[in-house]
Amino acid sequence: MTVSPATNSLSPVKLLNLDHVAIAVHDLDAALAGYRSRYNVEPLYRETVENQGVEEAMIPIGGSFIQLLQPLGPETPVGKFLSNNGEGLHHVAYAVVSIEKALEHLEAEGARLIDSEPRSGGRGTRIAFVHPGDLGGTLIELVELADG
Repeated sequence: MTVSPATNSLSPVKLLNLDHVAIAVHDLDAALAGYRSRYNVEPLYRETVENQGVEEAMIPIGGSFIQLLQPLGPETPVGKFLSNNGEGLHHVAYAVVSIEKALEHLEAEGARLIDSEPRSGGRGTRIAFVHPGDLGGTLIELVELADG
């Protein structure tokens, strides 16, 4: 097996951190109650993100989050996901330095993007999604944090 040496530069497309793992749920209050009783954790953020069609809660786990997503309706992306798949893993999100540069790089590499332009997400972030058919069958979210 060949291992490439790690670079110390923070290129705009380098994945900085696992920002969150998102889990789609039917009932956010019930899911939060389960996490409280079983794992003794509380959400750091809870908000409705209208443009994503969800109410979300972000539970801190180390330097990342578990994001619980409840759809605002059955025709939203998460509502359709729940109808087709039931509750469970929805996507994995990675923090990047510059979402524009990350999208430019991915487009140049031929990645199958859902979003070619960033959109607003929870916590004041800017986000974009990469299609699950692009790599490994998992929906990927890129996240640029509000503080850059």
